[in-house]
Amino acid sequence: MTDLSVASTAKRTTFDVEAVRRDFPILSQQVNGKPLVYLDNGASAQKPEAVLNAMDRYYREMHSNVHRGAHTLGDRATAAFEGARETVRNFLNAESTREIIWTRGTTEAINLVANGLAPRLKAGDEILVSHMEHHANIVPWQMIAERTGAKVVPVQVTPDGELDLESFTSLLNEKTRVLAITHVSNVLGTVNPVAALIEQAKAHGIITLVDGAQAVPHYQPDVQSLGCDFYVFSSHKLFGPTGIGVLYGKAQLLEEIPPYQGGGEMIERVSFERTTWNTLPYKFEAGTPAIAEAVGLGAAIEYLNGLDRPAMEAAEAALLERANQLVEMVPGMKIIGTAKRKVPVMSFKIAGLHPSDIGTLLDQQGIAIRTGHHCAMPLMDFYGVPGTARASFAFYNTLDEVDTLFTALQKVQRLFA
Repeated sequence: MTDLSVASTAKRTTFDVEAVRRDFPILSQQVNGKPLVYLDNGASAQKPEAVLNAMDRYYREMHSNVHRGAHTLGDRATAAFEGARETVRNFLNAESTREIIWTRGTTEAINLVANGLAPRLKAGDEILVSHMEHHANIVPWQMIAERTGAKVVPVQVTPDGELDLESFTSLLNEKTRVLAITHVSNVLGTVNPVAALIEQAKAHGIITLVDGAQAVPHYQPDVQSLGCDFYVFSSHKLFGPTGIGVLYGKAQLLEEIPPYQGGGEMIERVSFERTTWNTLPYKFEAGTPAIAEAVGLGAAIEYLNGLDRPAMEAAEAALLERANQLVEMVPGMKIIGTAKRKVPVMSFKIAGLHPSDIGTLLDQQGIAIRTGHHCAMPLMDFYGVPGTARASFAFYNTLDEVDTLFTALQKVQRLFA
């Protein structure tokens, strides 16, 4: 096998990755006696000190329920909670905070929209998704289709992992009611041309939802520019806490669709004869919200706002470039998904090795990756594999860590040989 030290290196950027890494306490530890190399960012990203401090400060200095407390702590908590909503609005370039709904994550946000749109669907209607969707953007639509008689129709992908645009165009018809499409594939890393897809869908009067869970860690989306009706993402993939996510929806549609859950906060007035709904965004936020988590998400976005985003994106591109250069160092290694435009995600298989064995042996060397079907079984079926190993990089990863991964993969291969 070729020595990694002689492989050509990706061009380094001016991005100060070592300074950034110091902002993430978890990255400094050892795992199994080796420095941690965390390459499972597509599943959940790590949290900077700014997020940890913001949540700690909330609990230490201002914890209270929001909106109705007639006291100082309630005012502080409400200001922090709604301030985070404004931060998200600005991040997405939404017109109003009325269009920003807190959810538990991407999955709940999609379920909320699917259930809200159910009254608009009837037998024979079609819901367009792609073959590269996460289960969270397939199963809710299947459940609604079963309830309404509608049909979920998949758009094909090409062998290199790009959306088949001819297939997409051919499937648009008078029966298509909803397009639910991922911005970035969690398996392939493919960046879909969602703006162009939305434009085509809008020409047919189709409601559009974009799953941005894998996009927001790498790009800052502009929902007004995209023109989508709904955009969803999870905090924990965006370097924020678990347990909270965001649904962006155009105000007109949010006004029209019914609430997803009932209870406190989402009501205007309750009587045994009739209940009326609160105004947006509270109409969809039943019960005590995840206040500290919202504050943490706001802090994560503010942290990202403090970085040089073009330099950050260039640093991530360099990581993927380096990884692609080193594939030839591991005979029998095949990349699943070679789209022209990708985020730094590398799903792969190695001839003669099971993905779970690869993951276990890498963990013994301090390297964290993901193995399995990645909640994308239809895509695995398309490629004829039960699962893959996946290394997903973030801006705090280094070129040396990419080298470490491939050195470890060589060791794994030698062990099985």
